[in-house]
Amino acid sequence: MNWLAAKSEVAFAHTLHAEWIKLRSLRSTWYTLAGLFVVGLGITAISMSSAGTTYETSTPAEQAVWDPTGLSLKSFILAQLIIGVVGLLIITSEYATGSIQSSLAATPRRHRLLAAKAVLATVIGLVAGQVLMFVSFFLGQALLAAQDVPNAALGDPGVFSAVAGGGLYLSAIALLAVGLGVLMRATAGALATLVGIVFLVPAIAGLFPALEGLFAFWPTRGAAAILATVPDPAYPDPWLNLGGMCVGVLVVVAAGFVVLRRRDV
Repeated sequence: MNWLAAKSEVAFAHTLHAEWIKLRSLRSTWYTLAGLFVVGLGITAISMSSAGTTYETSTPAEQAVWDPTGLSLKSFILAQLIIGVVGLLIITSEYATGSIQSSLAATPRRHRLLAAKAVLATVIGLVAGQVLMFVSFFLGQALLAAQDVPNAALGDPGVFSAVAGGGLYLSAIALLAVGLGVLMRATAGALATLVGIVFLVPAIAGLFPALEGLFAFWPTRGAAAILATVPDPAYPDPWLNLGGMCVGVLVVVAAGFVVLRRRDV
């Protein structure tokens, strides 16, 4: 029994290593990750460059809820889309080239192949997301300090959890992308669905204030509140919202497992 368990663990490790080799051999992977940091840090630099003027022209009430941490983490808005593209490429690139057939031939246990892709996407999303969030935070606070505007330190209440939570949020987006990719098997369709989930629905929510209570339950909308240190009355417990989002992501990935096992390719 122990021998069988060890054999299974080694086999999964080999599958995971093979998936990593395939992913790192693609130039698009590195281009996309480079774009993640260029775009993310660029957004931070641009948005924080005028923060001094914004703060000085704000009312006392607005200054009372000034959130330097949340402002410096605005890079997550586009970062979630770029991280999602990485997650999609892990699965849809093989469908596009037809190499998925070779992968399934090499790994007949389809659930093991998808599990390896899911783990790889989650780890990449977590590592890249955490690095981006921490660098964005320190860059943003340095720009605020240069403008003599109230800024935050990593040890301030709620700051570390907001920054670390941003990385967790992005890793969940990467995993969601894998689930969408295996369900749709096409980059364009899966990407359009991802855009709808993270951008379109929250944007629509802003157009219909009367339905705000309903949209408050949308996973990505509530989970994103974790990147702020000033409490939002609509999301009193953002960590609970993030947990709900993760449950929704796992449902999508589980559906992907079922579909992958039942269809031909």
